[in-house]
Amino acid sequence: MKRLILAAAATAALATAGLAEEMKMAVTTSFHNSGLAEVLLPEIKKDLNLDVHLLVVGTGQAIRLGEAGDVDAILVHSKNAEEAFLAAGHGTHRREIMYNDFVFIGPKEDAASIADAEDAAEALKRIANAEASFVSRGDDSGTHKKELNLWASAGLNTEAFGPWYRAVGAGMGAALNTASGMDGYIMSDRASWLNFGNKGGLALLFAGDPVLFNQYAFIPVNPQMHSHVKDGLATRLEEWLVSDKAKMLINTYMINGEALFVFNAEQ
Repeated sequence: MKRLILAAAATAALATAGLAEEMKMAVTTSFHNSGLAEVLLPEIKKDLNLDVHLLVVGTGQAIRLGEAGDVDAILVHSKNAEEAFLAAGHGTHRREIMYNDFVFIGPKEDAASIADAEDAAEALKRIANAEASFVSRGDDSGTHKKELNLWASAGLNTEAFGPWYRAVGAGMGAALNTASGMDGYIMSDRASWLNFGNKGGLALLFAGDPVLFNQYAFIPVNPQMHSHVKDGLATRLEEWLVSDKAKMLINTYMINGEALFVFNAEQ
């Protein structure tokens, strides 16, 4: 009997030793919709024996989850909001990982003629002047924050817009579905657009303005603010995210031959 008990205990110890560690990370819907997580997470599990549970939300909500200590790290794309998060002591530091760009999507016939606009501001002015249907995320995400900033830079106030401007309060995939259904214009991150399967009559009409640059950054939640957060696991994950293997996986992740992200972490 004693031998059986010892054998059972040894078996349990080995099973426990083999269990993956777990942490939680809040990520943007645009990152999740890109499909890159499905490439990275299995490799993280294999290399680190670490299960990273994603909470998929907009950047604003991701930051609030970090402030509450409900996650161990965040991966977001709104630099001003990230710097405010750090300044308030909620994060330990900010590490840039990768970037892509924002693009303007719209009906192929392009009634507002944004395809030949000189810059993003002119493209938005043309949409507003035409009062063409435009779908906004309206969810305090990084994409939504950027969109509002671009309207303001063009000298336009979204609060004064008519019913042609529709804020849906949804993630990138749902917002793109709405735009597809109503044949409207929308601003999207390039990765979500490339991975979007319900394009309908929509097309990528405008891109390339430097103001549409879209940087993603990793921020561990500060354990001095929330002693329960798993800062050690966040550190291990960060080290993996800036590794040569992560660089290769990120840079070679493509859809129809087009890269969705460019790795730019300092190693």
